[in-house]
Amino acid sequence: MNDHLRAVGARCGRFAGKFGAAEFGEIAGRLHDLGKAKAAFQRYLEGGLAEPHAAEGAKAAVAIFGEGLGRMLAFAIAGHHAGLANGVIDGGGLTCLEKRLDQAVDLTDDARSLQLPAVRSKPPALVGPDAFAVQFFIRMLFSCLVDADRLETEAFYARVKGDPVERGWPGALATLKDRLDAHLATLGGTGAVNAVRAEVQAACRDAAKQKTGLFSLTVPTGGGKTLSSLAFALDHAVENKLDRVVYVIPYTSIIDQTAKVFRDALGDTENDIVLEHHSAFDWDGPAKDREKDDEGQDGLKKLRLAAENWDRPIVVTTAVQFFESLFSNRPSRCRKLHNLARSVVVLDEAQTLPLPVLRPCLAALTELARGYGSSVVLCTATQPAVRAKDGFTAPEALEEVREIAPDPPRLYRTLKRVRVEQAGEVGDADLVQALAGTEQILMIVNSRTHARALAVAAQGAEAEGVRLLTTALTAADRRAILEEIRCDLTAKRPVRLVATSLIEAGVDISFPVVWRALAGVDSLAQAAGRCNRENELGADGGRVVVFAPEDGHPPPLNLKRFAEVAGRVLGEHQDPLTLEAVKAYFGGVYWRAQADQLDALMVGEPHRAKRGVLRAIHTGKGGHSYPFADIGAAFRLIEDTQAPIIIPASKHLPRNAPADLLRALEVAERPGGLARRLQPYLVQVPRKTRTDLCNAGAAVAVQPDRFGDQFVKLVDATRYDPALGLDWAEPELRGIGQDIC
Repeated sequence: MNDHLRAVGARCGRFAGKFGAAEFGEIAGRLHDLGKAKAAFQRYLEGGLAEPHAAEGAKAAVAIFGEGLGRMLAFAIAGHHAGLANGVIDGGGLTCLEKRLDQAVDLTDDARSLQLPAVRSKPPALVGPDAFAVQFFIRMLFSCLVDADRLETEAFYARVKGDPVERGWPGALATLKDRLDAHLATLGGTGAVNAVRAEVQAACRDAAKQKTGLFSLTVPTGGGKTLSSLAFALDHAVENKLDRVVYVIPYTSIIDQTAKVFRDALGDTENDIVLEHHSAFDWDGPAKDREKDDEGQDGLKKLRLAAENWDRPIVVTTAVQFFESLFSNRPSRCRKLHNLARSVVVLDEAQTLPLPVLRPCLAALTELARGYGSSVVLCTATQPAVRAKDGFTAPEALEEVREIAPDPPRLYRTLKRVRVEQAGEVGDADLVQALAGTEQILMIVNSRTHARALAVAAQGAEAEGVRLLTTALTAADRRAILEEIRCDLTAKRPVRLVATSLIEAGVDISFPVVWRALAGVDSLAQAAGRCNRENELGADGGRVVVFAPEDGHPPPLNLKRFAEVAGRVLGEHQDPLTLEAVKAYFGGVYWRAQADQLDALMVGEPHRAKRGVLRAIHTGKGGHSYPFADIGAAFRLIEDTQAPIIIPASKHLPRNAPADLLRALEVAERPGGLARRLQPYLVQVPRKTRTDLCNAGAAVAVQPDRFGDQFVKLVDATRYDPALGLDWAEPELRGIGQDIC
């Protein structure tokens, strides 16, 4: 056991050393399995009853280091298997830390024999901290410990079996910078649009020389933000000796499209540089089992979790995965957090953060920059008015944000390519007529259900070239459909595309006509970015039609407020895509909201729930009694979290999950690598939808005894169409998840 404690301590110390807390990490690692020395655990190893062992190291930490440092260590150590618990109240299926410390065996003398290092100085994150900073530091320390413990256990059993361990990437970010430089040199081009892109790119390279902190990149859609922001991130990382780039895109976007752009630009032919992470494959078992031993007598059980630790140089993830992990208490979700330290975090379409969690999200971004040596870039065509200088008055308003783009108002004037028309309320019959009457048209609506209905109706009207693009399709099928569309657009063939908002971020495609269902002004701007994208029709040559759907298709609840404010802006501004209109829109969205509307989640079990994540954190400041489990249970970026369904390949589904990959999953003990390879073959659906599909016999869990419902595959192939996606509109499933884009 001592060898494992020393190894975990050394690795955990290296991880925490990135944010100046090496001694903290080494202490946590050396104490984490101290409880295995007690007699009851030794009897368990010999075949006796299961015995938890994490609280003893936590108790020793408090005894040796006191209520300040000791309590911070105790949270991380006690939670390294089951998850971060509340300080003084049971919750989230976990016994609170206070009770666990009271019940633990006192092994302080054993702990002192482990030659624990002295803590010589405070890390930057704990210099003049408030309650948010302290709990954030505990999460980061917890992340270091969980990842170090899992990696050391994985390495040990790999050595025993003589198996290789596929972890990390051995190259240097400077190499990737050189590859990107070579790729950008091949793009070139003439005309006003390409001139603006070159100017933006040059500004990004110049700004990358600055020290770490908060940045904004305000560039109109079509101005080359994706590759320019990557250029800034890599240059900035090399300049400041940072470790990786984390690219965060909206949960309604096409994650694989951005990842493909990066892979092509960086020569990632082996798929080992760019990591996509967006699925719900992070799993810690049922709540009822959280406090049971998660290693088993042979120590192997914990390796069955397909947790991702973001150990690649370029990570492309979703806002849901990113922010929910930052406020989670689960080991599998928190495991990766320490790899955000000394990283460049690019928030693509930063304006999409939901209002009920806006203040906590801004606080987390500020803390990454303040205490962990990271840089955060708000990258968008419609910069959210969340900076203090914009007039945002919440305490979490961002300060000292440096703009990267050269003269954003001028860029907007130069890149104006469309005229916006307002069509008022339009029924489905008229929408289908608009599709049928225009040979090349993109129509964007607010739900998968509406998009599918319009596409099917247009096909029924015998319109040529009708296609559908929603997240009901796997990434593999979406990629193929987009390639077909691009070829047809170039060849001037009919393309009538119906899509949800996923088309609006990271998809380089251009139509002469775009119809957009009423949504936020930021969404209208993104839709306009898919129209006359290369200015091929001349200034104002593109046509964007904004309409309000009839026939029972109102904006989803999470978009209703944005659509209402956008409606007012459309009535007050002739062109809703100017910076003035965008500022008025975000002023209406953010500034008129009460502080509790921007931190609105109910935290705590129903009989004691109170509003506000930040309030819960600051209430727990006394005695370091933070309610980690309550916050983890409450924090959701969207109301109905998504869960993946694997779509197997078949004769009529050739692009989906290969049979050999699924056979490997059926017998896998450590499915992490398989989980990565399965990403292109997933459809994300609301959890209730997936449960109903399983209950209907249309889907089954793979190795449920080992993985629970971590991996679920579709078995009724008739429910998935490679052109229309997964259909759950059968009578027993009707009405489920209709507002998901």
